[in-house]
Order: sequence, then C-alpha cells, then structure tokens
Amino acid sequence: MIKELLLKNRSYRRFYQENRISTDDLKSLVELTRYCASGRNAQTLKYVLISEEDKCEEVFKTLSWAGYLSDWTGPKEGERPAAYIIQVNDEKLGKNFFCDDGITAQSILLGAVEKDLGGCILRAFTKDLAKIIEVPDEMRVVQVIALGKPKEEVVIDDIKDGDFKYWRDDKDVHHVPKRTIDELIIKEQ
Repeated sequence: MIKELLLKNRSYRRFYQENRISTDDLKSLVELTRYCASGRNAQTLKYVLISEEDKCEEVFKTLSWAGYLSDWTGPKEGERPAAYIIQVNDEKLGKNFFCDDGITAQSILLGAVEKDLGGCILRAFTKDLAKIIEVPDEMRVVQVIALGKPKEEVVIDDIKDGDFKYWRDDKDVHHVPKRTIDELIIKEQ
C-alpha cells in the first residue's frame, strides 16, 4: 500500500486549476503533520494555507519552476496550482528544524495522493512571499507545497549513463530517472 502511494506521489507541476481545494482539505493534510516525528519533539514548523484564487495568483508569481526544464517557465494559466501549503519555521521555538521539513512535506503529499491530488515542493521563491502571506518576523518561510488535481503524466525511469535530470518527451510526458535498488545498497552484511 505505501509503495503504491509513493509511486503515485510524483512532483506534479501542472494541474486542473479550476478544481479548487477547500480549506478543510488543506487542514486535513496539515493535520497529518501532527503525527510525524520531530527533532527534539520541538515541532517548530507551522503552515499557511492558501486556497483563494487571488491569493494563489500572488503566491504563484513568487515561485520558480523546474530548473532542469530550461525552456519551460512554469505552469500556464489554467494549469496552475489550486492551493498552497506554505511551511514556515517558528524561530521562537527553535531555529533548527532538523529534517522535519522533509518528513512533514512528504506526509502532506502522501495525504494529497489519497485525495486524488498531487503536488510539488518548491524552495525557489522570492523574498516577496513572506510579505504576501504576512507572517511575523520570527517566522521564516522554508518551502512551498503547490497542490492540485494533476494535469500531467509523470513516469519513473531508471537512470541511464548517470543522468538524473528529469525531462519531458515529445508527448509532454514528464520523465524522472531514479537509481536502481542495486545502486542504492552499497553493502549487505
């Protein structure tokens, strides 16, 4: 079951923008983070939920998409995310969130897959984002999780000739090369 969720949980970058996501659905995804491991159990990460179309547009303008696809500037109108969960660190509680950001983001995305949604974690955003979402000075934006109903096909391939860069074929299918199990395990004892 978990393998099926992981296989469906790709980095989607194009969505059916008109399929809006409710605040309640976003809250249910963030609720999953309550049950995640947390370094020192400090739970310093907090979340800003964005689902209103106008606010989504403002957030979208601060993001950079798919660095390996140099000829693609990001999702066009009609393919943009329907919502965002923006992860921030409450530095009053601690400046070091260890690996909690990845654990909680993955949990959110797996929950999204269960709801027939998809997402993409973005760390490429402008400083304007913190102003747009109006977080206090002690809150630092860590990453953005873009969400929506996926409008693209993403497939996993084995890495060939050491090339791990994702790419799109002539049918606009997004290919993501992954290392084989034999490459991941360096020793069996």
